Amino acid sequence: MFTPMLTLLTNDDGIFAPGLAALERALRQLGDVAVVAPSTEQSGVGHAITFLTPLTAKEIFDGPRSRGWAVDGSPADAVKLGISEFCPRRPDLVVSGINSGLNAGINVLYSGTVAAAIEGAFFGITSIAVSLEWDEHADYDRAAEIAAEVLAGLLARQPPAGSLYNINIPTRALRGTPELRVVPMSVSRYGEAFERRVDPRGRAYYWATNDPPPPPSPHESDVTALAAGKVTLTPLDYDLTHRASIDALAEGPWRITPAG
Repeated sequence: MFTPMLTLLTNDDGIFAPGLAALERALRQLGDVAVVAPSTEQSGVGHAITFLTPLTAKEIFDGPRSRGWAVDGSPADAVKLGISEFCPRRPDLVVSGINSGLNAGINVLYSGTVAAAIEGAFFGITSIAVSLEWDEHADYDRAAEIAAEVLAGLLARQPPAGSLYNINIPTRALRGTPELRVVPMSVSRYGEAFERRVDPRGRAYYWATNDPPPPPSPHESDVTALAAGKVTLTPLDYDLTHRASIDALAEGPWRITPAG
């Protein structure tokens, strides 16, 4: 008997985010969708998990229809709990998004959206993060159409289980015929500055800015391609081992003084 593909859909903007709803509608064209997402916005939490306190979850309804489960935790929590408790079977795909705001360059390291996809990949499930350039009047439905097409293209290539991808969609790509670039993640440092202000009681506080902007680069990356209005697709890997250093560091001898 044919079993339709099951996608676990999550995000870091919360279960009521418009990007989540738009992506759910688009993904239902590809198969079944189980929604398990944080109950509130969790932007910038990275790969945090809830460990010292219990997690609660509540089923959310739109009239008689279940919208999914709202988890009082991080995006990674939502994926872990979704796979172990709320999906009717092990999902074939984990999709995180659509995030309100791009997750490119070093922002990938801070992103709850990407962390949710990484958590899915931990489970050996092909996982994709999807983000859209921030706009007050963002066209999430069009972005979801683009994302679904890219997802279908990925699945047609039969990626190995546990593959991890990051999709970013600039506003310019929502019009006309978008062009996709397969590019690496930029690791240029930017947005290091803080603006110092003083509150009404004379106390200093600091507000992070996006200055300085990413420096110019002769090499194409997710940051440069997005600036040119291209949809970007970046294959990621959560293994942080710097393998080129292994052999040199392993050359002996290493000596550690005995205890006592």
